[in-house]
Amino acid sequence: MRFYRDALGLEVAFEVPDRGAAFLWCGGAGRSMLGLWSIGSMPMGMTLHVAFEVTLDDVLAAPDRLRAVGIEPLSFLGEPAREPSVIGWMPAAAIYFRDPDGHMLEYLSMLDEAPRLDVGVVTWSEWMAASA
Repeated sequence: MRFYRDALGLEVAFEVPDRGAAFLWCGGAGRSMLGLWSIGSMPMGMTLHVAFEVTLDDVLAAPDRLRAVGIEPLSFLGEPAREPSVIGWMPAAAIYFRDPDGHMLEYLSMLDEAPRLDVGVVTWSEWMAASA
């Protein structure tokens, strides 16, 4: 709860303390929601990957913001990153990181450009250099 509420700034929508569950709004109230359950209290066990739609400015600022709260930003390949990755086929800028339980999370911003299948996945600076 502290991670999602305090480090990522998600708004608490509803808590069920006796079940160890909490629900947080993603992208503002009524948009989408993240459900958190204490280990063993969820109907099924799982490992997951969740992508949160954010602005491009938020993706670009995310590496520094994440590091400032003790979270390691990661590239598309799962390596420590200082800048977002760009997925050329979408195209979208993204930064990845793990929550305290090891789930892979992603901040994603679709780019207002034509897809470039030929570039694959590159760093933000490589994408921008190829655009120049």
